[in-house]
Amino acid sequence: MDPLLTLLQHDALASHADLAAQLNVSLEEIARRIAAYEADGVILGYHTVIDADKLGDQTVTSVIEVRITPEREGGFDRMADRISKFREVRSCYLMSGGYDLLVFVEGRSLREVASFVSEKLSPLGGVLSTATHFRLKTYKENGVLLAGPEKAERLAVSP
Repeated sequence: MDPLLTLLQHDALASHADLAAQLNVSLEEIARRIAAYEADGVILGYHTVIDADKLGDQTVTSVIEVRITPEREGGFDRMADRISKFREVRSCYLMSGGYDLLVFVEGRSLREVASFVSEKLSPLGGVLSTATHFRLKTYKENGVLLAGPEKAERLAVSP
């Protein structure tokens, strides 16, 4: 992968000047390459990692394993595209192993996520089964540690 993309993945807010200095190329070259990556759809967007617990956010996140029947001449793609279009779906991946799709869903409550699964996802033609797992706590997201190590509190030793 292009080192420019690697740097942007780790810090999307890095200035063009900082990127140019780190890669030993001109500022114009950085601007041109980023613009080309955006135009070609290599860079699709920029992402901020937010610690929802510090905001008191009560959003419920679930991971759903979905087994589906592949469609003739469409394989898994049409079904994955259909599932991905639901507003509740944050991410959808084709997987190897015991299930076909891994779907990340967000809702305001457990009930809302359960309703999505029972009323929208499971009834879709081609969905054979689902297994829903709820996120309880986040330790690391997109390469960023959210909860730093706790400091050990030791009593002072006195002579």
